[in-house]
Amino acid sequence: QLQLVESGGGLVRPGGSLELSCTASGFMVDHYTISWFRQAPGKEREGVSCISSSGGNSRYVDSVKGRFTISRDNAKNTVYLQMNSLKPEDTAIYYCAASPMATVQAKCILDSVPLPSDFGYWGQGTQVTVSS
Repeated sequence: QLQLVESGGGLVRPGGSLELSCTASGFMVDHYTISWFRQAPGKEREGVSCISSSGGNSRYVDSVKGRFTISRDNAKNTVYLQMNSLKPEDTAIYYCAASPMATVQAKCILDSVPLPSDFGYWGQGTQVTVSS
């Protein structure tokens, strides 16, 4: 059974940091583009960051550039999202998603964070709350 499991969410004060993890089971992530998405109450799911299968390319939405860093450890079958200088507007449920499609990887490398509809495998999400 193919599964993605996110962890690392929680409550943090503005300016604080969290590291989210996305661990795969039932498949190896080293041939998959992985993206992080977030969804705040009443808002659409938003692409935050993506990383190519090799880890050599990554992309971020403008609102998190310079604050968030995506990385992957294929040996551990895990992708990470390090979030620094957190703001209240970062509050959301964070999801990771995986796609084996070359077109999705190309989009991540050359253009923008792919859309939710580009991904077939999703985790259950982890809540991140930034509040004083």
